[in-house]
Amino acid sequence: MKRIGILGLGGVGGYFGGLLAKAYYKSDAVEIVFIARGETQKVIAQDGLKIVTDESELIVRPKLVSNNPEEIGELDYLICATKTYDIEESLLSLKNCIVPKTVILPLYNGVDAPERIQKLFPENEILEGCVYIVSMIFSPGTIRKIGFFEKLFFGSKTASKSKLEELQGIFQKAKIESYCVENIEETVWEKFIFISALASVTSYLNENIGEILSNADSKKLYVELLHEIAAVAKAKGLKLPDDIVAQTILKLEKSPKEATSSMHRDLLAGKNTEAISLTQFVVKEGAKYNVETPFYKKIASVLLSE
Repeated sequence: MKRIGILGLGGVGGYFGGLLAKAYYKSDAVEIVFIARGETQKVIAQDGLKIVTDESELIVRPKLVSNNPEEIGELDYLICATKTYDIEESLLSLKNCIVPKTVILPLYNGVDAPERIQKLFPENEILEGCVYIVSMIFSPGTIRKIGFFEKLFFGSKTASKSKLEELQGIFQKAKIESYCVENIEETVWEKFIFISALASVTSYLNENIGEILSNADSKKLYVELLHEIAAVAKAKGLKLPDDIVAQTILKLEKSPKEATSSMHRDLLAGKNTEAISLTQFVVKEGAKYNVETPFYKKIASVLLSE
């Protein structure tokens, strides 16, 4: 029996964890455990997790929903999708479930997670991963997904081929559109360039995707941010496409106009934001590699002073 824990049941963890729970509800080979607390845990334990898409509604149930490490037990895989500011606290609370065989797949918004997790668990195999999806918590225990886009990428320079193939097999049986890629760091950074510039500009200007694309000044600021972060990636030695900025703009133009970044939504709701991992991180990496990031600096100072 392979036991898979899903930590963080927001837009990403709730949606992909939900597909896994649906596929393996009656399985003897794979067991899905939702790691949740408070209202979310209560609602899912009672009514299941509801996933609402543009054309359907689905209710799924994991084998177990708990935040008690004794109940959760040892895990073969742990998929993490909390907010980046919760990485250390949430993983350390599960240290009894994370044994030497546990493979950890981080699906956070930033790119600093694998390094931070490796520091906590130096003996464990930490994969790299990212997703493309527009989804969010509608209410505790209910995930709302907008549009058709849902892709999951993962990989590792060090993990065994058999482990990666096993995980890919588990995803594919659950009808998750997943790709195990060799150049995962580049793939993760391509996503990071998209999400970091978008999170920074939407939060700073208080505008959604449609507003940024239709306002010349807003779009200009967005493009400036793309050039800065692309320069940082290049200085780090990442082999990204020459037209990464143009490709990223195209991605934005194909996104739902009414959508915005999760960081912008958190800011509007008065919640903690991921500005340290999504905005400040680029400034720090820029300084490390002698790349000027004036627009990122300006936005980071505003977002982190609020």
